[in-house]
Amino acid sequence: MTHPETHPATHPEQLKPYLLAFPGPLRDQLVAAVLSGEKVSTTGLLAEYEAEDEELPEIGERSALIDSDGREVAVLEVTEVRVLPLGDVDLRHALDEGEGYASVADWRAGHETFWHGDEMREALGDPDFTVDDTTMVVAERFRVVEVRA
Repeated sequence: MTHPETHPATHPEQLKPYLLAFPGPLRDQLVAAVLSGEKVSTTGLLAEYEAEDEELPEIGERSALIDSDGREVAVLEVTEVRVLPLGDVDLRHALDEGEGYASVADWRAGHETFWHGDEMREALGDPDFTVDDTTMVVAERFRVVEVRA
């Protein structure tokens, strides 16, 4: 007889949370864009990964997309990860963020507003944090493999 503790089917793998923005209206908008298929990429600051001592995502890695209420609403799979200077982000990536940007300049302005916000500066532990063309970012692509909402 197999003990439940050792049977793999009884303990599904715990997925790490996939968090977009901070809880609130922006996260709700981004989660909705992922679920509708409009959002298939995202950009994070390399400095944020470093501040949280978090490893970069790997291709094939699966995570649980979390909404503002803390619910797992989908399972995402990473399909591409690029670490590059902010000034090198291309139009395809900006458009695929699914936030309605028509140009890289618009995309960047929106992201700079977020990255220069009080919540991000507090998360980074730097009240004067700013980005420029040389700021390293993590450009990630993903796909929805399961919807749980």
